[in-house]
Amino acid sequence: QVQVVESGGGLVQPGGSLRLSCVASGGIAVVYGWGWYRQAPGKQRELVARRSRDGNSNYAESAKGRFTISRDNEKNTVYLQMNNLKPEDTGIYYCNAETPYGLGPMEGYWGPGTQVTVSS
Repeated sequence: QVQVVESGGGLVQPGGSLRLSCVASGGIAVVYGWGWYRQAPGKQRELVARRSRDGNSNYAESAKGRFTISRDNEKNTVYLQMNNLKPEDTGIYYCNAETPYGLGPMEGYWGPGTQVTVSS
């Protein structure tokens, strides 16, 4: 059974950094695309960053220049390095593992999420 699990969230002051991780397991041979999404209270889940297997990345405008998505294909793991965090970055961060081949953004397996709170 496929499992996707995020980790690395927490409480951080404005200007601080966090590194989120997400690993997929349970018989997955290849994750084609990885996406990080954020859901703030009362809002819809939105894309933060996505990275394809061939290395192409795209970011939400609010994340550009501050967040970096990377992946380790051998470990079926994706990371999100978040720097210069702002209160508006607060929310539950979910990753989505796009597998099998042919799935698009948000169509793969979801993890349960990890809470990120940016507050002084």
